[in-house]
Amino acid sequence: MNALLIWRWPWAVVAAIVIALLALGIVWFRLRRSSRTADPTRDAYAWDIAGDLRTEEVSARYKLWNTLKRVAFILLVLALLLVTALVGRPSTVSSQDETSSSRDIVLCLDVSGSTLPYDREIISTYLDLVSKFQGERIALSIFNSTSRTVFPLTDDYSLVSKQLSSAKDILGGVQSQDDIDKMSDKQYQQISDWLDGTQNIKDQTSLIGDGLVSCAAMLPGFSYGSGSQSGTSTATRRSSSIVLATDNVVSGTPQYSLQQALELTKSAQISVDGIFAGPDASLNDASTKQMQTQIEGHGGVFLSERSGASIDELVREIDTRRGGNSEQASQSSLLDAPGWWVLGLSLVFLGYLITVWRLRR
Repeated sequence: MNALLIWRWPWAVVAAIVIALLALGIVWFRLRRSSRTADPTRDAYAWDIAGDLRTEEVSARYKLWNTLKRVAFILLVLALLLVTALVGRPSTVSSQDETSSSRDIVLCLDVSGSTLPYDREIISTYLDLVSKFQGERIALSIFNSTSRTVFPLTDDYSLVSKQLSSAKDILGGVQSQDDIDKMSDKQYQQISDWLDGTQNIKDQTSLIGDGLVSCAAMLPGFSYGSGSQSGTSTATRRSSSIVLATDNVVSGTPQYSLQQALELTKSAQISVDGIFAGPDASLNDASTKQMQTQIEGHGGVFLSERSGASIDELVREIDTRRGGNSEQASQSSLLDAPGWWVLGLSLVFLGYLITVWRLRR
C-alpha cells in the first residue's frame, strides 16, 4: 500500500502562503522600526519616563518582552500556515489490490418448532463459515411455512456478522424447555419479532421445499418456471450456492418437495449444500438419510456434524465450483489526511497561548 501526499485545493495553499509572507514582512519591518525608535539604550533620545527606567533589570525585561512578542508573532504565522494547509485539504492517494469473488451464497435456515432449539448452533456454524470467505456476497433467509429475508445479498461482512450474532443472542432462550420456561416477556417478544413473517400459512410448518425455492429466488436471474437463470450468459453468470439447514421434517403440504426444489435449483445451476439441524439421536432417521441422499445426489455436501473439519470441507467444495474464482483489481482511493497537520496546529497554537500569557505577566 503506497500513500502519496497531495493537496486537493493547492491554489488555496499558494495564495495563503503568499499572503502570510507579505504580512510577516510588513509586521516584521514595523516591529524593527518601532524597536529602533523606542530602544531606551540608544544614545540620542528625548527626555521622558524611559529615562527613569534605564536600569539593567528594566532593560533586560524590555528585551525579553520584545523577544516574546516576536515569538508570539512567529507562532501565529505558523498557525496561519498550518490552517492554510488544512484549507488546501491534504490527502493521500492509497493504492492497493482488492480481492473480490464472483460467488453468491444464501444461508437458508429452517426456523420451525422442531429445528428452533438447534438454530443457535446452526447460526454459530454460519458465522464460522462466513469467517472463511472473502469477497462473496452473503444473504440470510429464514422459513417455516413462509419465508422472510433477514438480509439480502451483501458483501458488507460487518453487517453479516452483526445480524448473525444478533440472531444467535436472540435464540439463546429456546435451546431447551428450561430456557423457554425462564424466558422473560422481552425475550419472548424479541424471538416473536425475529420470526415474524415465517408462519403465514395456518396449520402448516417446515415447508422445506418451498423454503429452499424462496432462498433460490434471492439469487439474481432465478426463474420459478423452468429454474433457468434468464438473461444471464454462462460466461458472466455468478456462481450461486445455498447452504440449507433443516431437519427435513415436513408438517403440511408444500408446493415443492425437497426433491423438486433441488431439481429446480440444479437446472438453474445453483448448488445446494445441507446442514442437519436436529438432535444427534435423529441422525439415523429416515428423513435425515433421505435429506443426505438428495443433497449429495445433486452434487452438494451434507454436514451431519458441525465441526471445524466439516466446515472446512464445505468451504473447499464451494471454492472448487465453477465461476467461483476470485478476481483481483488495483484500486486507488483519495483519502483526507489531516492528522499530523491538526496535531502540529494544536501544538503551535498552544505555544502561542503560553507566550501571550507570559507577555501579560
